[in-house]
Amino acid sequence: MTKLVLSRRPLSRRRTLVLSGTALAAPMIAAGVARAADDWPNKAVRYIVPFPAGGPTDTLSRIVCAELTNLTGQTFVIENKSGNGGVLGADLVAKSAPDGYTIGLYTIAAHAIAPTLFAKMPFDAGKDVTGIAVLWEVPNFLMTRLDFPASTVPEIIALAKANPGKYSFASSGAGTSPQITGELFKQMAGINLLHVPYRGSAPAHQDILAGQVDMMFDNLPGPLGLMKGGKVKGIAVTSAKRHPAVPDTPTVGEFLPGFEITSWGGFCGPAGMPKPIVDKANALLKQALDSPKVMAAFEKAGATRRWLNPADTAKYRADNESKLAPVIKASGAKVE
Repeated sequence: MTKLVLSRRPLSRRRTLVLSGTALAAPMIAAGVARAADDWPNKAVRYIVPFPAGGPTDTLSRIVCAELTNLTGQTFVIENKSGNGGVLGADLVAKSAPDGYTIGLYTIAAHAIAPTLFAKMPFDAGKDVTGIAVLWEVPNFLMTRLDFPASTVPEIIALAKANPGKYSFASSGAGTSPQITGELFKQMAGINLLHVPYRGSAPAHQDILAGQVDMMFDNLPGPLGLMKGGKVKGIAVTSAKRHPAVPDTPTVGEFLPGFEITSWGGFCGPAGMPKPIVDKANALLKQALDSPKVMAAFEKAGATRRWLNPADTAKYRADNESKLAPVIKASGAKVE
């Protein structure tokens, strides 16, 4: 009987050739990614704001995107994709191609609050998103309609305790920081207020002015103009200290010790963005924040500039999610 002998030499040789090809390809791929980062952006960049036009985060985003356009010579095209407290627009970013040409607003609402508030999220805020930079922090601001029969935090608490469930507070949407701020206020004050969510700050402001809702916590840039225009009553800010934009307005914490919540925003992209592009975008955003034009615009809007690198940005989001989760769970609020 003749034995069939299979030689292993060709297989071994083939394996060597494959390994050699892989070794050669790695630096070529790395060089290609580096070149892509050097060229980025070489065309218009799509920037998604997950809230309606005209709101505080939309305004701050437009300020930064205008400066990025000046720095790069490429247009940063803003698209407002609102819905589900920012989750709809955030999901579009998370599911985009990770080439740096679709990015969007990184927000406390969609990326730190929604993971606890929503029964089912369409994306994982920690795994499906690349945090590029945190850029600003703003306190929320408590305002009431002009004819509301209370003008201070203690008066509001006393009025609400005497009339459980009678008075309402608006928010820019379910799962937004204004809603969670209102829930925290209810918990710490021991009162019952009716939550009325809107699709963004602008329609909520309209109903405050029309007297359809009683009060609202909102990102400071929005209420600032209304208060200065004498259209609403400014009650308090939610930061730990008084804010320089409204130095005569007390903090909620002056009456409810320990009360503090601050909204924040930044830039993000889908998971898998090449690190050189993320790093370049982060550096450009730092440059934009340091420009005198942006500094002046942020100061006028009542926003505090805060730049974080990508690693610290990811940690900041995760820390915020952990901090806010107990508040959300204790409120009983849930979005199905």
